[in-house]
Amino acid sequence: MRIKNRLYNNTLYIMLCGELDECSANYTRSLIDDLLDNSEIYKQVIFDLSELEFMDSTGIGVLIGRYKKLKNKNIPIYICNASNHVEKIFKMSGLYEIMPKIS
Repeated sequence: MRIKNRLYNNTLYIMLCGELDECSANYTRSLIDDLLDNSEIYKQVIFDLSELEFMDSTGIGVLIGRYKKLKNKNIPIYICNASNHVEKIFKMSGLYEIMPKIS
């Protein structure tokens, strides 16, 4: 798992690359939490999943945890560029209800 990020106009873009599963969940959670420590400067967070090849239920838990963390600060999370596999997981789990898909 690799994580890329950039800040542009008070929006934090986080790109997840590789596989988000039980093996990479702790690393991913820790790295994203480090990025979110400065959340007072963010208006929103966008997860770009264009390079996420696989995600399982552990990955869903990682994203829901970050959602809860930012919801308390009124910072919305959006999802973009999900692969067909990840798109299916988001639709089936209802994640798009709390983390809307954008283009």
